[in-house]
This record gives sequence, structure tokens and C-alpha cells, in this order.
Amino acid sequence: MQVSVETTSGLERRLTVGVPAEKVDTAVQNKLQEARKNIRLDGFRPGKVPMTEVKRRFGSAVRNEVLADVMREAFIEAVEQEKLQPAGMPGFEATKNEAGKDLEFVATFEVYPEVELAGFDAIEVEKPQAEVSDADVDTMIDTLRQQRAQFEVVERAAETGDRVNIDFKGLKDGEAFEGGAAEGQNLELGSGQMIPGFEDGIVGMKAGDEKDIDVTFPEDYQSEELKGQAVVFQIKVNKVEGKQLPEVDAEFMKAFGVDDGDEAKFKAEVRKNMERELKNAIQGKVKEQAMDGLVKLHEFDLPASLVTQEIQRMRQQMVQQFGGGQQFDASILPDDLFKEQAERSVRLGLVVRTILDKHEVKADADKVKARVEEIAEQYEKPEEVVNWVYSNPQQLQQIEGAVLEDQVVELVLDAAKVEEKAMSYQDAVKPREQAGE
Repeated sequence: MQVSVETTSGLERRLTVGVPAEKVDTAVQNKLQEARKNIRLDGFRPGKVPMTEVKRRFGSAVRNEVLADVMREAFIEAVEQEKLQPAGMPGFEATKNEAGKDLEFVATFEVYPEVELAGFDAIEVEKPQAEVSDADVDTMIDTLRQQRAQFEVVERAAETGDRVNIDFKGLKDGEAFEGGAAEGQNLELGSGQMIPGFEDGIVGMKAGDEKDIDVTFPEDYQSEELKGQAVVFQIKVNKVEGKQLPEVDAEFMKAFGVDDGDEAKFKAEVRKNMERELKNAIQGKVKEQAMDGLVKLHEFDLPASLVTQEIQRMRQQMVQQFGGGQQFDASILPDDLFKEQAERSVRLGLVVRTILDKHEVKADADKVKARVEEIAEQYEKPEEVVNWVYSNPQQLQQIEGAVLEDQVVELVLDAAKVEEKAMSYQDAVKPREQAGE
């Protein structure tokens, strides 16, 4: 088999491959012989159709089918011979294709870039230092009570935290505007669900009250017609409901897995969950900074095919997250929406792959076991979860992948500049963007 390689541009390669005619023609003949057994034509017994007739009717289609297989097999053999690493699927074009003559085809594809690892000592990481205090536990319990609050009708004026049922109609320059009216809508005051000033204007109103509220739409509002516009909302309050928080009693604690009503045990369980959340949040922030550092340190050309694949994966993921299903045409989401993040993901993946290869990192079995057990602890029957994970290769592979990433982070942190920063539990568990990092 004759092979020549040409670099067309950047990571793109053009592979010209010659395949002996005998190999192709023999494969075509065998395929036709196999097909002949099942061909049924009027005037011939099954399996007795003359080969000349089989070739006349099906020769072209069978040859095309055989060519696809031959080119694919020859391509695999050629890239191994030339020690190439294709990134993504190649495009094939048969340049010489005649029965009885050698086949020649061209495969165009991209290769993986060579990644030269930079020194990790240039990476700077801020590691949060925080603890769960008794006050943090009390605040969390209050949050849990808020989440299970019930609303009951009250006869007083509405206060922040109450839920009101309202009718409203918005007017701009005395005219109603689209999307500015509703009837019987529930609204929790202070939730920030409506534009600034709307909810505050309802505070102090009672059931049956009617009032006009002057508000101004934000400059970054999604509607071009309403951006920065002053409007009037005509509001009628139908009902005011006050929030009733549940007591921290045996029934409340039972909802969180403490069946005996022991408050000390309940608080200990809440603390345990908070400490797990804190640990994961700190690890997540440190990992994100380490990975960001790796991306910034390494500049190299990216295979366009890998970026395209990642864009498609992210597009499908977004459709699934928003419940689009088969009715939603994912193609209407433009590539530019995902391109920057896709490029980061591909670049990071190639860098991590290089680190794993260079440092010969394998998933540590003890760390994998510890991760599996940590996940299992959150379920009612941990042992069953552990057994299920170890009997499910795909699930176990995902956990091993996460452990490998953690081991890469450890390698980076060993060389990086790590600064510890004391902060509260609340700040430590906030996502970096919310914490202003």
C-alpha cells in the first residue's frame, strides 16, 4: 500500500493512499457472490442468477459499498504506518476508481496538536479557608424552615415576605403594552421577581385596595420598547397571605432523616451536610482556578473538528436542560453562543491529556473507592449504591475520570502559588462569579 502525507495548513493533513486493484476487486467479487445467494429475479431460481446479470444490476452499488469499507480500513492502516493521530473523522475522496486498476483515494483530516507543557509555578490559586459555625447551622435551619413555609390569609396590610394575589395592568403614555397585564397572579413581596419598585409599591396595601404605581424599566430590560421607559401599573390586591414558618419539631426533623426527634442529632446532620458542601465548594473553586491557569498558560492551534463536536455536545446539553425534546430544533442555536466555552473545553482537555501521559497518571484505586463511598453516603442504603457503581462500568468510568482530574489538580497545586484566604462559610460556598472573584 502506497502512502504519502501532505500538510495543507496548520493541523490539517492530506493523506494520499494507493490500494492494489486485486484487493478491491476481490472484495467486490466476494460481496457480489454473497449477494447472489439472496437475489430473486423473475425467470431464475433463488441463488442461480448469472453473475453477469448480478454485476449488471448491482455491481456499481456493491463497489461503492466496498470502497467505503476499503478506504476506511486502508486509512486506519496508513495513519498507524505514518504515526499520525487523527482528530475527528476524515473526509474521503476516491481520485482513481476503475475496476481492474489500483484504487487511489485522498483522506483529509486534522491531527492532534503537540502540546508543550509550561511550568505550573506561574499559576496563582486562592484557596478559601472557612469553617461551619453554630450560627451558620442556625441560619441553615432557618433557611430550611423558609423553604417549607406555608402561606395563610391575613387581614392586615401587606409586608415584605408576604404573598399577594393581584391583578395588574401596565400603561405607557396612557396605552396598554404587550405583556404588561395579568389577573390573579401570586407574587411574593421581596422576591425580586418583578422590576424594581413594583413589589415595594404593593407593601402597605390590603385586600381590596387599588393603586397606581409609577416605575421605570431597567436600561438592560429585554424589550427594546420598554428599556428605560417610565410606566404606570394599575394594581388591585385580591388577597394577602402571611408566611407561617414550621416549628423545628419531630415532624420537621423527620423530613430530613432524623426519625427520633433528637434536636442535637438533627443539628449534627445539618452540620455534616454543610461541611460536605463546604468541602466540595472549596475543592471546586480551587480546581476551577487551576484549570483556568492551565488554559491561560497553553496557546496552540485547536482541531476545528473537535471544537465543532464540543459545540454540538453543548448545544444538545442546553436543549435537554430546557426540556426542548424532539420538537425543538437545536440548529437554531448559533455556534457563536458556545464557541468560546467549547474552545476552552477542548484546549483544557488536550492539556490534561498531555499531563496524564507525561506524568503517567492513573486513577488511584483508593481515591476512586473513597469518592464512590462519599457519593453513597448521601443515600439511604450506601452499600447498595457502592455495589451498583462497581457493577456499572460506565458509571465507574465517570468517577475514575473525575478522580483523574483531581489528581491533575494536585500536580498543578504542588507547583502553583497557592494563597489561603480566610472567609465565612457563606462566602466560601458562593460560586466564584457571585463572590466577585
